[in-house]
Amino acid sequence: MVGVGRYKGREDVTDSVGLLISILVRYPEVATINFDPAQRVLKFAFAVSRVLDTREMEIISQKLLDSMEVLNKLEGRAARLSLVDRQECDSFTMIEIQRDVETLIQEEISLIVELLRQNIENSLIADETQSLYEEDLLMQEEIIERMLESVKGFAGDKKLFAFREEGRVLVFNK
Repeated sequence: MVGVGRYKGREDVTDSVGLLISILVRYPEVATINFDPAQRVLKFAFAVSRVLDTREMEIISQKLLDSMEVLNKLEGRAARLSLVDRQECDSFTMIEIQRDVETLIQEEISLIVELLRQNIENSLIADETQSLYEEDLLMQEEIIERMLESVKGFAGDKKLFAFREEGRVLVFNK
């Protein structure tokens, strides 16, 4: 279990940090996550162990965007920002998904991860250094939901960046 420390008594900053940590702990497929409080946007990055061609990326992007839109409609929300982008490197691809925190819910994060698992199959890179029990997964999902609600009401000034390194989750402000 990853602990969340206090940030000079400011619970809103602690919840922002805790949200990023909880997402990385719960979803080993998320390579990095950024939080931009000024724009009110979370940016999820996923690493793919091969280069995705343009057509394949278009299909994946459309499935993601359509699925996020349907979920938001079912929840009675209209997303302000839903963006899927990619960056190609020599032998791998980074997929970045941007979502506004006002309409993002934990179930949508689960949907995004599951869609990427299904559509990229064995090429989606995931941190396998830790495995959580079912109870721990459910607890992490509850923590994510609570912290998302807390972050929605906070307009802080600290841009945060989180990633994994050697089995640890590291969070930095930019």
